[in-house]
Amino acid sequence: MQKPWIASVYVTTVRLNSADPVSLDTDALIVGFTSSEEGPSPATGAESLDAAFGGKLAASLAAVTFSGKAGELAKLPTFGAIAAPLLVAVGLGDSYDAEGLRRAAGAAVRSLAGTSRAALALPAGSPEEAEAVALGGLLGAYSFARYRTNGEQKAPVAELTVVSGQPESVAERAGVLAESVALVRDLVNTPPSDLWPAKFAEIAEQAGGEVGLSVEVLDDKQLKDGGYGGLIGVGQGSANPPRLVRLSYSHPDAGKTLAFVGKGITFDSGGLSLKPSNAMDWMKSDMGGAGAVLGALIGIARLGLPVNAIGYLCLAENLPSGTAQRPSDVIHSYSGKTVEVLDTDAEGRLVLMDGIARAAEDNPDVLVDVATLTGAQIVSLGWRISGVMANDDAIRELVLQAAGAAGEGAWGMPLPEELRKGLDSPIADIANLHPERWGGMLAAGIFLKEFVPEGVRWAHIDMAGPAFNKAEPYGYTPKGGTGAVTRTLIGLAERHASI
Repeated sequence: MQKPWIASVYVTTVRLNSADPVSLDTDALIVGFTSSEEGPSPATGAESLDAAFGGKLAASLAAVTFSGKAGELAKLPTFGAIAAPLLVAVGLGDSYDAEGLRRAAGAAVRSLAGTSRAALALPAGSPEEAEAVALGGLLGAYSFARYRTNGEQKAPVAELTVVSGQPESVAERAGVLAESVALVRDLVNTPPSDLWPAKFAEIAEQAGGEVGLSVEVLDDKQLKDGGYGGLIGVGQGSANPPRLVRLSYSHPDAGKTLAFVGKGITFDSGGLSLKPSNAMDWMKSDMGGAGAVLGALIGIARLGLPVNAIGYLCLAENLPSGTAQRPSDVIHSYSGKTVEVLDTDAEGRLVLMDGIARAAEDNPDVLVDVATLTGAQIVSLGWRISGVMANDDAIRELVLQAAGAAGEGAWGMPLPEELRKGLDSPIADIANLHPERWGGMLAAGIFLKEFVPEGVRWAHIDMAGPAFNKAEPYGYTPKGGTGAVTRTLIGLAERHASI
């Protein structure tokens, strides 16, 4: 049955099967090819298929200009040479890793929308490879069709089979990761008319409760009484008041506690510092950090990781009105520090400063905030690479390792001390905006660092670009919400579970 918070209409399942791919009863068979100067060559898992075509499969593909370069696709009818009526060749390049397999599987499965069943005969000889193929296929099958009424959108593949002798637990883990990412994608893709702070909090309560998370929601009155000036200030211009959601997962064998804090601006107009229209039309994605934290906590709980994890969703809607906060207002943060608001469009850091200060009270071993924070991140690193800053080099490296293993682009960035002076305010403890345009991503990180108590190991992930794909789909990444950083956070929890 469709879960009420899931906007995706379709659900794809995956299983493993060690049978010969030649005989698999499926609608389409996906096979990998590497590239070389001699042309495409069957990758591991495709040997029997090439034999079924009389050793001429590579030559047939080369005849239709398929070379095997990474992400390249070609479709051929099989004319009874194998059980599947359609063969899909996907390029792996001259070499490949787990991310290459994920992307190849995702691109191939995405190309088969409208097909009921597909099998993937890609390299899957190890648990890591089999999981990569399964996860890539599931992520590539994602579709957001809640608002489609014309029936023209093709349904994604409903059943996936990965040709592998690995245990079924590999597919189960891939399914958990994919469902966590799909939830985040759904939330990011949902229009703000259907996702405001209280609604987001309701979804978190229901989805978190179903997997055993403890959930606490603070409404606007409780936030005001509790001194959460950042959340109140950002949300006061909207008819939809702010919320702070605390999710917690505990394990009896846990030795470490992680706290994740997510920016959850369900729509960002810029407030009175109004954005231009071409910078506003995709601002439904400004809650992607909170979405990633929710998806990660659900994934951690479902995987049963031996770690304690706490998530804070800092939810507000940033709109202009007669009650909106003004440039030059001074707000009192949860930490007690005062902030002069120079630009109401630098609102993400204002809600995060409250969430970070509150999360630090849980005494975590590591605190990580995740946010679609600055346009400067996109200018610096592009649409696919998140910036990672930290007050601890080892924590920054651990985040980068988790991101690398997940195939989610991330790059370590500094927190230059000389930028701090630009955040000085003549009337408050700190201003929310650096006066210079340059180094905006770093200055935002320096601002947040001010609210991290001494002794707390902290990292900040700016994912403004990676959270939303405005371009065409690629690999397993659809257009629109991507679910970025969700798997990185789960991977970070896994690393701490093993420490």
